[in-house]
Amino acid sequence: MKTKVSQILSLGALALSANFGTAQAADATVKVGVLHSLSGTMAISETSLRDILLFTFDEINAQGGVLGKKIEPVIVDGASNWPLFAEKAKQLLEQDKVAVTFGCWTSVSRKSVLPVYEKNNGLLFYPVQYEGEEESQNVAYTAEAVNQQATPAVDYYLAEGKKKFYLLGSDYVYPQTTNLVLLEYLLSKGVKLENIGGGFRKDDSGKIISAGKYTPFGHTDYQQIVAEIKQFAASGNACVISTLNGDTNVPFFKEYAASGLTAETCPVVSFSISEDEFRGLPAKQLVGQLGCWTYFQSINTPANKKFVAGFQAWLKKTSVPGVVKEGRVTCSPMVLSYVGVYLWKAAVEKAGSFEIDKVRAAYKSGLSFDGPAGKVTTQKNMHVTKNVFIGETKADGQFKIVKSFENVYGEPWLKGKF
Repeated sequence: MKTKVSQILSLGALALSANFGTAQAADATVKVGVLHSLSGTMAISETSLRDILLFTFDEINAQGGVLGKKIEPVIVDGASNWPLFAEKAKQLLEQDKVAVTFGCWTSVSRKSVLPVYEKNNGLLFYPVQYEGEEESQNVAYTAEAVNQQATPAVDYYLAEGKKKFYLLGSDYVYPQTTNLVLLEYLLSKGVKLENIGGGFRKDDSGKIISAGKYTPFGHTDYQQIVAEIKQFAASGNACVISTLNGDTNVPFFKEYAASGLTAETCPVVSFSISEDEFRGLPAKQLVGQLGCWTYFQSINTPANKKFVAGFQAWLKKTSVPGVVKEGRVTCSPMVLSYVGVYLWKAAVEKAGSFEIDKVRAAYKSGLSFDGPAGKVTTQKNMHVTKNVFIGETKADGQFKIVKSFENVYGEPWLKGKF
């Protein structure tokens, strides 16, 4: 009898020990969501953001983690399907109980998940250039606002003597809103309405409610649009402002190059093409085209060289399924994802907690991180102050920096201010 009691007590102790060990293991990690399109039309851009996030998590975990906890990523695929993004966000917050999410590329995906994060008081770090006109307490916008990308690019072209601007974009909220802001901005700079191409749509009162030419995601036939651009540019001093997103950039630029248009006859500045997208584009035919971002891989600083080398080293040793290892580059959305993780870490450590309200308060207090493109500082409006660079495309798909602006404040509210 005594032996049986001892056996029961011993088994109970073992079970308790096992449960305690499991609890300890769970307590040693913090779950973090990764919400990007790993399939569909946006995968050309978003898979690299998953990769850079995993690299960043490993880098931080090697340094001891966050508040002594190792980051445990929970990766879900939004599949370029906007309603699915909302379902995946709900899963991350309500089932997986993540402390924070890093994700989304398109504004339509961000707007799809926004009600989910606001309802559950979650926190989303959003790293990709966007149209502004938004300021949620549940989104940390490390992304470029319009005044950190689009208006500096227009200023550059105006200084170069451009007088005609053709507006072209994908058919969703980011290009449409950005182009309406740019219409106001161009008019305020003395550009005549007839010198703004792409077309306009007006309401019953005659007010312009849409400016520019738009094509759906996945669009492939740009022959007619490129012919229109060529005619628009025939009189000289013309350029294209492109907010095309995803893999539609490939057929557009191939048609552009085939038509005989060049950076000399009608340059294009793109707000969605970085070094990463150039891996799938005819870069040699697009020499001289412009990009405007808050980071370029070609930035020649010790911090950036360390970052690029670290990512390349991670690629060689990682065993994550689906990670492409050859011919990889870094780009602005990748760096703003990287910076976002470190800013979240800084906010958590200042708050001494993973609790959203405390982390948000710490984030809004003006935290800084010295990243690959220089210092980035958080603002009370959930945006960040950072450097802006205009780059000219080279034959190897990299950018030569031709203009830079230091410490540009992120301002989401621009409509009606010019």
